Amino acid sequence: MRITSYGTGSVVTTAIVCTIIAGAGLLLHSAGGATLTAAAALYLLFSLFFYRDPERSSPADPDAIIAPADGKVLLIKPVDHPLTGEPSTLVSIFMSPFNVHVNRIPVSGRVSHLRYHKGKFLMAFDHRSMTDNERMEIGLDCRFGSLWFCQVSGFLARRIVCRLEEGQAVTAGKRFGMIKFGSRVDIVLPRSVSVQVTEGMKTLAGETIIGYAG
Repeated sequence: MRITSYGTGSVVTTAIVCTIIAGAGLLLHSAGGATLTAAAALYLLFSLFFYRDPERSSPADPDAIIAPADGKVLLIKPVDHPLTGEPSTLVSIFMSPFNVHVNRIPVSGRVSHLRYHKGKFLMAFDHRSMTDNERMEIGLDCRFGSLWFCQVSGFLARRIVCRLEEGQAVTAGKRFGMIKFGSRVDIVLPRSVSVQVTEGMKTLAGETIIGYAG
């Protein structure tokens, strides 16, 4: 199982701490010690599971806009946005702690906008989190215009990883970062994009087509 490079440090730290706790539990030679050892082993396994990074096969169609995150489509609604114009469509994807949390580029282009906002840590399924929570905004210039998406932290999330730089050329389906623990990714599609997903639908980052440029 591949572990994402964005979580290597966390996994190593967790492994060291869990090994120490498990060893202490074994030395106790009691039911409490056995429980401690089992809990440490389970937490280490969950950490490895959380930071998994499976390979994905992205569609080759240059008109396809690909889901930037694994999860469930929580909200689809029309919006006006300064980068994508009006009318645009917001597609919001909720990521539970059990989803793969590595994020991927939705469409090939060039990074035109990066802005980090400090904020609260509301539950990711609370729609106020889109504007109130810690988040990283990303804008892309692509072949059909501009596209905007945003990594939003959740109640458990305390770190957003984004390895992009303004002016950087990016390719659809490539990894660019992650959000650690429960969170959401919002993406705003310009009017030229025909939305292909519905609320409640499951998505896979780098594979699920959420829209086509018209």
